[in-house]
Amino acid sequence: MTLWSVLIAAGALSLERIWYAWVWHHPDSFRRFCSKPLLAVFGEPVDVLRNCFVCFKTLQLAVFFGWCYLYGDGAVIPPGEDGPWIAIGGVLIAIGQVLNVGVFVQLGKIGVFYGNRLGYQVPWCRSFPFSLMPHPQYVGAILSIWGFFMTARFPYDDWFVLPLLQTAQYAAGAYLEQ
Repeated sequence: MTLWSVLIAAGALSLERIWYAWVWHHPDSFRRFCSKPLLAVFGEPVDVLRNCFVCFKTLQLAVFFGWCYLYGDGAVIPPGEDGPWIAIGGVLIAIGQVLNVGVFVQLGKIGVFYGNRLGYQVPWCRSFPFSLMPHPQYVGAILSIWGFFMTARFPYDDWFVLPLLQTAQYAAGAYLEQ
């Protein structure tokens, strides 16, 4: 692991959080951006944001798999690794995805993709998973990330680097959305 690889990964992974901070704090600017002819074909601003979400998740997965490939000597999951951390990682991923799916089920596309900031009336939700915590989607993402790296890289020295970085970035995102 090199400082440059960490900095490149951090830069690529921070793009999503920066983008969402922009939308959260400057929704009028984002709406104007979405009204440009090349973006308007994708629909309303929540649709544009949903498409951006897919792009950011693709980038995130590319960084994760690239990291594992680079530091796994050409393998995403090093051969011959087994142990309880594989099962623990799988459980973390499953719990994280239950939280994420729960958010999408409760809020729908408009609620998840900042509809409340983009001019829609989004009712406050107190049902599961919001009954457990204030930011279940972020917690779900973080649990999934830790689970992935526990499965793919534990016990190697670098296994915690990107999960720790992403935890800090998601925590900053949650703080900026208050």
